[in-house]
Amino acid sequence: MKEFIYSRNAVYETLRAKRRQVFSLLLAENIQDTGRLGEIVNLAQQHKCKIEQASRPRLDKIHPNHQGVVLEASGYPYRSLDEMLGLAHERGEAPFILLLDTLNDPQNFGTLIRTAEAVGVHGIIIPLARTVEVTPAVVNASSGASEHLLIGQMNLAQAIEILKENDVWIAGLDQAGEIVKKTGGKSPLRGALGLVVGSEGEGMRPLVRKSCDFILKLPMQGKIESLNAAVAGSVALYLAYLERNS
Repeated sequence: MKEFIYSRNAVYETLRAKRRQVFSLLLAENIQDTGRLGEIVNLAQQHKCKIEQASRPRLDKIHPNHQGVVLEASGYPYRSLDEMLGLAHERGEAPFILLLDTLNDPQNFGTLIRTAEAVGVHGIIIPLARTVEVTPAVVNASSGASEHLLIGQMNLAQAIEILKENDVWIAGLDQAGEIVKKTGGKSPLRGALGLVVGSEGEGMRPLVRKSCDFILKLPMQGKIESLNAAVAGSVALYLAYLERNS
């Protein structure tokens, strides 16, 4: 299945990652050669990708936020949990996996992907249904970070079971949990970790929540009761990153 990747960062990272088959690069007529445009064209040429000019109305029909650049490419190449665990082993690191329970907003998903890639997460698992997938909108929201990260689709309960068999602790993020803090000099976010972030409205589903080894919440001092899924998940990922590298 083909799809159109749009915006300069998303197109640049897709070409740089070399994980998708690419077919054509559409450039807006009279586009200004600024930013990464030259690098995008060079990468497209390395891919032996057809490059053609297109009218802005044509690109606008694909997406209004195209920034003068659209890449026709194959669909997102989902990966397996085994590959994620293999990557951790290859790097000599304790597994660090993000599990997203029925997240629905592309912007939230993109934000979490971008954070996960930045802190060295080995992979992201999303459910098989009732969830946002890695669409062009998500690639754009992640600024192309999705193209460098292993993302897979599978039953979350089964994924958690496999992670536990590999001595990975599962932490769910929820406002009804215990405040993230060190216990006896140790943090629950240190070591092999699978972090579960629930959906924007309902949080984690009961079965997924029950499968967690512990439920955590972020300490807060302000007047608002909670952060949205993307912000809370990003903060928790960075807390885990700091603990893993302390």
